[in-house]
Amino acid sequence: LTLNRPDKFNALSGDLMAAIQAQLDALMDDRDTRVVVIAANGRAFCAGHDLQEMKGLQGRDALEGLFKQCSKMMTSLTRIPQPVIAKVQGYAIGGGNVIATLCDLTIAGESAVFGQVGPKVGSVDPGFGTAYLSRIVGEKKAREIWYLCRRYSAQEALQMGLVNTVVPDDELDAEVAKWCDEILERSPTAIAIAKHTFNADTESIRGISRLGFQA
Repeated sequence: LTLNRPDKFNALSGDLMAAIQAQLDALMDDRDTRVVVIAANGRAFCAGHDLQEMKGLQGRDALEGLFKQCSKMMTSLTRIPQPVIAKVQGYAIGGGNVIATLCDLTIAGESAVFGQVGPKVGSVDPGFGTAYLSRIVGEKKAREIWYLCRRYSAQEALQMGLVNTVVPDDELDAEVAKWCDEILERSPTAIAIAKHTFNADTESIRGISRLGFQA
């Protein structure tokens, strides 16, 4: 699945999230698709939510609907049975960082930059973007990421466990293909069960996310 709003640094608009959701829904019962790659067109992976669109929303219902749409999309990334790989080049900021966090595996090019921006604009990604992030990088680092809104290089992300490997940008496609090929040699049933087992341990985070978005 390729995010394709390069002129907006692939910012998450309502239409883009709806398109991603439709694809994830179709994958839920797709036994022919064995692995899913989330990629992006352009110089950035995803710069987070489309703030211009959010500013133009009128009324509580419209904003609440956008938050629910985002929560559903993020949940679906974890719930489809196939392993999901994030192929990251350029900026993965805000919601883009959350997508990279939620994918089962993250492969980054050397140009990748990770970080959160929410507290700079009075926002936060509750549950998946916070509690689940702390499962990956540890609570101290997760709090640093959110409280300070710093930027982290691909190598720094590798050191904290946010990504699985880092390669030169011109080798990113080949590296992702290599990982996909290895997954295709494994039992899809065993992988699906493993994924569901991992998810069972963090299922409470979905409830935290819904609570936070409602607030």
